[in-house]
Amino acid sequence: MFHMKRKSTAGDAAPTEAGEPFRLEAFLPYRLSVTANRMSRAFARAYAERFGLSIPEWRVMAVLGTGGPLTAAAIVERTAMDKVKVSRAVAALEAKGFLARRPHPEDRRSALLELAGPGIEVFRAIVPLARALEAELTAVLGPEDRALLSSLLARLDAHLAGLGDLALDAGDPG
Repeated sequence: MFHMKRKSTAGDAAPTEAGEPFRLEAFLPYRLSVTANRMSRAFARAYAERFGLSIPEWRVMAVLGTGGPLTAAAIVERTAMDKVKVSRAVAALEAKGFLARRPHPEDRRSALLELAGPGIEVFRAIVPLARALEAELTAVLGPEDRALLSSLLARLDAHLAGLGDLALDAGDPG
């Protein structure tokens, strides 16, 4: 049964069944999403205008530049991006001549994707920008904090991977 402990006023969160208000700004998935989106937009400013790339296009290039050749399904898995976004990014990168597609030797239904000459050049030009942005963003953290953050993110990611089908697949957390 739902009981309110106090009257809600403008700006207050509505109480949950447990009687405590839900505070979106304290909800971990929301906080991580907002922070990740801000980081992505900050970095996108560094490469979008200069190289004409969208965030999904850069993510596909980054995965292929560090682990290619891969199938589109493997890119979806590594980036946790929606299949449609990956497909559109792949098509755009192919049209720009940044990506090459070749038949998969073991699976005729899929293709292996890899960076092509111009894509390799752009990837190599963006990597120093990525490293500089990461250094700027993490400058507010000491070495122990950076190591702890990395460890905590890895633990959360491993836990989510272990949940498999039990994990909620509701898309963006807010």
